[in-house]
Amino acid sequence: MALSPRGVRALVLAVCAGSILGMILSSVASRNGLAVSFGLVAAAAVGALILVTAVVGPHGFERRGTVDERRAAEIEQQIGGLVSSGADETAVRRVVRDAVELGRTAGPPRARP
Repeated sequence: MALSPRGVRALVLAVCAGSILGMILSSVASRNGLAVSFGLVAAAAVGALILVTAVVGPHGFERRGTVDERRAAEIEQQIGGLVSSGADETAVRRVVRDAVELGRTAGPPRARP
């Protein structure tokens, strides 16, 4: 089962909240070793979050936008026009896929002119 970066963030926050509660309750009960153990668990969880952020980058935590159906229909019509004028449909769709992938790796979207 794959866990998204946002899922990892939520899990780390839950582990940290539980660890803080554990540290407080352990300290009240004068169980210093247990309090330190909860602190180490929290530190490991934060370390995991830092690692995930370093691997996926800051854009990995952004919500994906919804599909603009009108824009998708326009692009599909453009592809149809290219194919009807003699272009190879498989090649055109491959170029579109490559362009989408390039856009995803280029960073946050900019306003269109």
